[in-house]
Amino acid sequence: MFLVKLKLHWQILIALVLAVVIGYYGGENVKYVAWMGDIFLRLLKMIIIPLIFSSIVSGVTSMGGSKNLGRLGIKTLGYYLTTSLLAIVTGLFLVNLIQPGKGAELGLQQSATAFEQQDPSQLSNIFMRMIPENIFQSLFKGDILSIIFFAVMFGFFINAAKTKYQQSLVTFFDSIFEVMMKMTLFIIRFTPLGILGIVAIEVSKNADQLTDIAGSMAIYMLTVVLALSIHAFITLPVLMKFIGKAKPYKHLKNMVSPLLTAFSTSSSSATLPLTIEAVENDSGVSNKITSFTLPLGATINMDGTALYECVAAMFIAQVYGIDLSFSQQVVVVVTALLASIGAAGIPMAGLVMITIILSAVHLPLEGVGLILAVDRILDMYRTSINVWSDSCGAVIIAKSEGEKTNI
Repeated sequence: MFLVKLKLHWQILIALVLAVVIGYYGGENVKYVAWMGDIFLRLLKMIIIPLIFSSIVSGVTSMGGSKNLGRLGIKTLGYYLTTSLLAIVTGLFLVNLIQPGKGAELGLQQSATAFEQQDPSQLSNIFMRMIPENIFQSLFKGDILSIIFFAVMFGFFINAAKTKYQQSLVTFFDSIFEVMMKMTLFIIRFTPLGILGIVAIEVSKNADQLTDIAGSMAIYMLTVVLALSIHAFITLPVLMKFIGKAKPYKHLKNMVSPLLTAFSTSSSSATLPLTIEAVENDSGVSNKITSFTLPLGATINMDGTALYECVAAMFIAQVYGIDLSFSQQVVVVVTALLASIGAAGIPMAGLVMITIILSAVHLPLEGVGLILAVDRILDMYRTSINVWSDSCGAVIIAKSEGEKTNI
């Protein structure tokens, strides 16, 4: 009962400590806890496709029809796509430069041969794969790129349908998304048990190399934090300063309360009311802008999550000794960008989305176990970056519309 009452991050910390102890001293008895990790991974795999499909359709339909999108919608979507892409490229550059997984001798290189990789000879093949010949076959095979492409198209044309059909479909997919979020939150409750099973078996396999593992994870965390910090304190302020003609660090001061809330809750959706209040009352952006950009941003603008997913996927590939070609890294970038759109604004949603990227480039999903232990810590920081980017977007768009703000 005492453990149940603890917050999730404390439960994860305790599970991590127990996993290391059990894995190091348990020997063959580790198999009695390893099954929990297997079930946890199966649960994650189970919700990937319905979650990503329903969330993207729901997010696209929430924008309204083409008339409602208009100039404001184009600016908003342009900003979100640009900042997410900049974040991913920053993460990709640093993870290739630092290579946190290269020095980790975890004995996983041999097992990587079981995973075939597709190496398209031309970049056009990547985009051709996005267009499904048979969506039901793509759903059956779990072809994530095709599913995301179809979900975006389907959501857009729902808004073009007759009103009575549109309302029914929007309600239907919003309902599915709500149920999937509930399921995701339920599964995330078992993250400590998943960590216990997955990490314990990994520690047991690599008991003689724990120093290398710990050192590699520290470098991995440093890579993620450094990339997120560059995006938060350099990239976004530069955009605000030179495109929005605003004072970024004055705006940052106004955003302290929402950012701390985002950091502690790891939920951009839960932070949304505070974000709207701070951007309107403190930074002086009109309700017309905030009511459109911020809820949409909490749904589809996940700079920090997109960056993290890219770095995590590359780290896992490096640990397994898999050299991703340029075209495969492009797949990682594109999938991270699209998957971040479907990431729910709830704690540890990025953990679910990372499996999408691993599937897209045929990396072992078991690699998620390598990053589970530190995911909650990084989740807090990347969620803050998500909220910070949303607020910067609201200011930049308000300025582009000729509004006078307080910054």
